[in-house]
Amino acid sequence: MKIKFKPSNSDFFKELNIEVSNILTENVIAKGKRILRAKFLFYLSIFITLYGFLYTDFVSRNFTLLIFNYSLLGLSGILLAFNASHDAVHNTLFSNKKLNRIAHYLIFNLQGVNATLWKKRHISSHHIFPNVDGCDADIDNNPFIRLTGSHKAKGIHKFQHLYASILYSFYTLHWIFIKDFIYITKKEVANMKDLTYSKKFVVEVILLKLFYLIYIVVLPLCFTGSTLTEILLSFIIMHGFISIFFVLTLIISHLTMETNFPKVDKIGFLPTCYHEHQLSVSLDYHPTNKVANWIFGGFNAHAAHHLFPNLPHTLYTVITPTIKEMAIKFSMPYNELSIMNAVRSHFEYLKKLGKTNSLHI
Repeated sequence: MKIKFKPSNSDFFKELNIEVSNILTENVIAKGKRILRAKFLFYLSIFITLYGFLYTDFVSRNFTLLIFNYSLLGLSGILLAFNASHDAVHNTLFSNKKLNRIAHYLIFNLQGVNATLWKKRHISSHHIFPNVDGCDADIDNNPFIRLTGSHKAKGIHKFQHLYASILYSFYTLHWIFIKDFIYITKKEVANMKDLTYSKKFVVEVILLKLFYLIYIVVLPLCFTGSTLTEILLSFIIMHGFISIFFVLTLIISHLTMETNFPKVDKIGFLPTCYHEHQLSVSLDYHPTNKVANWIFGGFNAHAAHHLFPNLPHTLYTVITPTIKEMAIKFSMPYNELSIMNAVRSHFEYLKKLGKTNSLHI
């Protein structure tokens, strides 16, 4: 059954688009693009510098500093992906699509995760049908955490709000060494059917994983005074740290008590039009704050991102007030919390899902 959005019976997006176009003058857009590229260079420079520090005696011969340096290196890589690679996927980092493809490919694979597999899920699944069970790869069923009311409840889920943080701390390691390989073997992921991957691509994925391990573990071991135990412990601690940061700053943009989880009717229609759907399933935190925008790369302004994915995230602080204003005017949903309240709401959501076997919460 083909999933479809209901036709819009509102002038919401038409008027919003006009207002946003009036706000985004050539000068405003040009400034946003300059800031975006400056952020790209900023986070790339930090990433390269921190990697270089691994080879200094000052860091490599001090275990505490080694852990600290690895953790900051991992965080800078995540922020580089947030603030540059994600825009590159949506062709907003550079004007040239080829440059965007190269930037996304290099940045993501430098973090150990496969760029091609993630892009396919992000563009072809999540962005079309966020929070729609069976159509959004980001909420695929998993045996440990119940993320939507339509997933079967298990006894262990009663405690998921308690053990979720422990699982979240292994997220990036799981993604790098398990999740990518699982997706290679799947012929069907959410709404994407008949998926196939060539032997060449499988070899490419394996080689990229080996490259990641070589540059992040093997080379520092060979050319510094750090021991294998120190490097491996620093590597694991780094991933625990960045996993918690990564998950809790992304998952709150869709999986909270405030966001909606629309279900299709018997003939395949979702309950609302496309634009109302995007608003109802997204949650913003500090969306107009420039510091938050600098750190989170626009993930904190998710309504703007899902409505205008073709715009650089550095413009979200400018257009979000208009989105909020138009949402109120047309009685459309708009969800916003502080980051702490959003995290709290996520765990309340997990707790409530763990207590019920209903299709709705």
